[in-house]
Amino acid sequence: MEVKESKAYKYAEWCIVEPNRKVPRYVKKQAKEWLDIADGKSNEAYVDEKELNKINKLLKLMVHPDLMCPMDEGLEDYAWLLIVATLCTKLKNDENKDIRYYITAVLEISRKNFKTFNSAVIFILLLLTDKPFSRFFSVAPDLKLSSELKIAIRKIIKVSPLLAEEDVFKVLRSEIRCLLTDSEYVPLAYSEDRMDGKLANAFLADEAGAMDSYPIEAMRSSQITLFNKLGIIISTQYPNDNNAMIDEIDISKKTLDGLIDNRRRFALLYEPDDEFLVEDKWQTEDLVIYQSNPVAVAHDYIFQAIKDMRIMAILYENKRENYLCKHNNIKYKGLGVEGYIEITKVRECKIKEDLSFWEGKRVYLGLDLSQTDDNTSVAMVTEHEGKIYVKVWGFIPSDKKDYKSKRENVDYNKLIKQGVCFECGDEVIDYGFVETFITGDNEHDLKGLEEEYGVEITQIGYDRYNAISTVQKLEAAGYECVEIKQHSSVLHMPTKLIKEHILSKNFCYDENLMLEINFQNARCTEDTNLNKYVNKKKSAGKVDMVVSTINAVYLLQQDMLFGEDDFGAQVI
Repeated sequence: MEVKESKAYKYAEWCIVEPNRKVPRYVKKQAKEWLDIADGKSNEAYVDEKELNKINKLLKLMVHPDLMCPMDEGLEDYAWLLIVATLCTKLKNDENKDIRYYITAVLEISRKNFKTFNSAVIFILLLLTDKPFSRFFSVAPDLKLSSELKIAIRKIIKVSPLLAEEDVFKVLRSEIRCLLTDSEYVPLAYSEDRMDGKLANAFLADEAGAMDSYPIEAMRSSQITLFNKLGIIISTQYPNDNNAMIDEIDISKKTLDGLIDNRRRFALLYEPDDEFLVEDKWQTEDLVIYQSNPVAVAHDYIFQAIKDMRIMAILYENKRENYLCKHNNIKYKGLGVEGYIEITKVRECKIKEDLSFWEGKRVYLGLDLSQTDDNTSVAMVTEHEGKIYVKVWGFIPSDKKDYKSKRENVDYNKLIKQGVCFECGDEVIDYGFVETFITGDNEHDLKGLEEEYGVEITQIGYDRYNAISTVQKLEAAGYECVEIKQHSSVLHMPTKLIKEHILSKNFCYDENLMLEINFQNARCTEDTNLNKYVNKKKSAGKVDMVVSTINAVYLLQQDMLFGEDDFGAQVI
């Protein structure tokens, strides 16, 4: 079988069809990337058709325990893509051509989409095809949940005559052994078992939203010495704000958006697009169900059952959290929070650095002087021929660089080399460095922004929090500083203006990966008067560069509103 004839390829093609809105945008992005590999356009990976045929033959030998048909006929379309991508996509490597390309597979999917059953199929295939003496583990919050995968594997083996032979599999109380390869699968419980000391050729983290990151990181640590390794992380959404799945989803999104170079990660994120997360659209928009439940697309009875549950969730508040989290992959506490601006729209405004542009320009600075051990940012903005031009810099504590890089999944060394970020101080930010960066230091022959870029700083906007000392020094140096209250009624106008200018491509920023990451992290909240503002607490990571830009644009907007009638944000 050629890959283009497979159900995985056909499903991926169906996903990326432009009018198809039943598939969320991140699934479309992943499908497009995998299709490029399948079409031979990748320099790093390819789909091994020999392995594909082997997998296909094994699926024909398995029997679907519920439908009582060959497994290759009973699998859902998305499962085909998950299986073929994870098991048949190989790394282009002259020394060893049998290394799987994807190291991590993430599946965010609602309940009753057969996720555990499909994981059982993958583990049976791994037991049969991976190298001899391999070990496989599932980790879950408790043993009962972890054993669900073992139960699913046992059911498939029991109803499949060729697998049920005594010389093929042996199902024991605590594990399942494949006698053909001397491999074994063991379910583990976070609440009872130590995760350290295991060597996992492959592992499955089921219901990762109910666990912290320790079990997953322990399994990953066990794989360090392995070339051919795989970690499958599966979950629905959970209402808590501190769980392993949040990070895995965030890393996957940033990878698909090109903000993190982590291409050996395959992610199917079945969650509604941002446009459906506001104004209670989940109550009426059927696409919310389709985008979070791929099985509902092909099975009307499942779609109708979820619609019936939606009615109950609309009518009864106590049913809402379970419905939204488990059947729509929407965090209930997060309703009313939406992404600020889609990163692809932001990137369309990127320009090459041209230092001569800034010469002679009147500029406004915005400061976000966060806590001393956190990120700080300075933004410089100006208006030229109806467009807003922005240049932004970030500052981090030197001794926390490595820690922050791992915790936030951001390569700060790379950002520092690109000149968009500076390390200063030790455990805390050196505000003196930031102040000198703005004003310069004649004694030590250090240029400030005005001398470096040939600009005239008109005003500097700041949030009073953490800024009093720095502001006093800037005022002593002769700069006019303006306090900007961090309230929705004040921030709404510049927040809206930036979004309008980005969408109309009247916003220009010098190439800056750190700024793009901040825009990707930014989440907006609405107050009772429908004023929108970037909410730091509900954002998905650092947003200091976006906040400093908003502060600078506030000053620019206030000045231009008095000078030109058509520059302000459109009145709602």
